[in-house]
Amino acid sequence: MGPHSHRARLDAETLLLHLLGRNKAWLMAHANEDVSDEVCCRYMKVIERRFHGEPIQYITGECEFYGLPFRITRDVLIPRPETEHLVERAIELAANFEHPRILDVGTGSGAIAVALAHALPGAHIAACDVSPASLAIAKQNAARNQVPIRFLQGDLLDPVTGESFDLVVSNPPYVSLADRDTLSVEVRDHEPPLALFASDDGLAVYRRLIPAAFRSLVPGGHIVLEIGFGQENAVRALLAAAGFHTIHATPDLQGIPRVLSAMREKG
Repeated sequence: MGPHSHRARLDAETLLLHLLGRNKAWLMAHANEDVSDEVCCRYMKVIERRFHGEPIQYITGECEFYGLPFRITRDVLIPRPETEHLVERAIELAANFEHPRILDVGTGSGAIAVALAHALPGAHIAACDVSPASLAIAKQNAARNQVPIRFLQGDLLDPVTGESFDLVVSNPPYVSLADRDTLSVEVRDHEPPLALFASDDGLAVYRRLIPAAFRSLVPGGHIVLEIGFGQENAVRALLAAAGFHTIHATPDLQGIPRVLSAMREKG
């Protein structure tokens, strides 16, 4: 069985279990049972959606991130395993503060903010997004995981003007519009463009976000950013130009620089 056929089988099984509301152990014990015509009809419809490239997370409305369950709709980006590196780096840096004040910019599904709130119960976490639809999902995910997060609607750091934070974290849109056709059908045709694409070779949001984050950080505070493939040097230059020091790169499991963190000097 090749990798594509193996994935197809897993997806088909996942969708069936989702419709039945059962787990894999139940399926193995009842593999020879018949299902109703209604379930068969619904099953064929979701298989058709998957066949046309709709991500399985949007079909089931579920996703796991950092070991926690999340509700996912097409209003939000599907959390990626690589983004867990950002969470881990933020947790490391948060250890420098007794009760860290953390801001998640462009929270989307709330995955980063919820994961940090779960791992850092003593932290004060705020999360903002320009999309009211995204914030509605993020609020549901915070409630589902029973973590207190302050959600704010607006562009980048505008909702927290005048406030100070120990950490600013973000997984901003960083795919260049010129690279749109290189993306998979699942991503290109189904995930929200607002959460994916940025002009200026994917750097447009970083150009605005980094100086704004610098102004909102306390001396000794840190910024933690996810970056795209090949963007390390450009984002490093933006961080340095804004006044950040101690720039640190974290690679993903493929060895590709995936997260950049930097500090505002203590003065």
